[in-house]
Amino acid sequence: MAMPGSDTDTDLLAAVRAGNADAYGTLYQRHSAATKQLAHTLAPNPADADDLVAETFTNVFAALRAGRGPLVAFRAYLHTTLRHVCYHRARRDRRLEFTDDLTRYDPGEPFLDPALDRLERTFAARAFSQLPARWRDVLWHTEVEGASPAEVAPLLGLTPNAVAVLAHRAREGLRQRYLQQHVAIAEQPECRWTGDRLGGHVRGRLATRDTARLRAHLRWCGGCRGRLAEIADLDVIRHRPYRQRHHAEPAG
Repeated sequence: MAMPGSDTDTDLLAAVRAGNADAYGTLYQRHSAATKQLAHTLAPNPADADDLVAETFTNVFAALRAGRGPLVAFRAYLHTTLRHVCYHRARRDRRLEFTDDLTRYDPGEPFLDPALDRLERTFAARAFSQLPARWRDVLWHTEVEGASPAEVAPLLGLTPNAVAVLAHRAREGLRQRYLQQHVAIAEQPECRWTGDRLGGHVRGRLATRDTARLRAHLRWCGGCRGRLAEIADLDVIRHRPYRQRHHAEPAG
């Protein structure tokens, strides 16, 4: 007979799906410390970080009891869920403000939510790291260093026109992968296949056959339609910040 806590995560996940709540308690004990550490990097306020952890574990537990969620790699799924909880909280919270002073909504200086900005940087960095090396090189030279295609051409052994074309493809690839960072991990194979292509679909870059298959899936899958709506909104809005007016200090 296995000793308490000696079961693998896969065994415990199966037990949770079968209705064993104690198994989820064991998973919590194993992974809560690492999850709290990640939460504190996303939300430095201890209370906010604790709320993120609680909501994350609650959401994953509900998914498992509903027959969804991970079969393996529990910690990876848990941490991805936490990032999405943080992201959606930040988007929701910045839309809500109780005030009778409407002058702050006049054009002024941009206001950026630090937690959202930090999470977006994480998503952007991960998307960049997934690009082919050639695309990373051309983006670094043109977007970061601000070099022109003519200046980059000899570095990459290309003509200036070829550099411009490569940079365009690289920027589009980065946009697609950035959007993909916002797609929650799906459990069912067809949902996972669809989720992996939602960024390309939003950007209009899927092959005709893949588009037909994806649309057929979306007709009956509400979960994937929800994920598509989230990143489609993201692609349009691009997280435009609130703009706040700086009020002049009264004369002394």
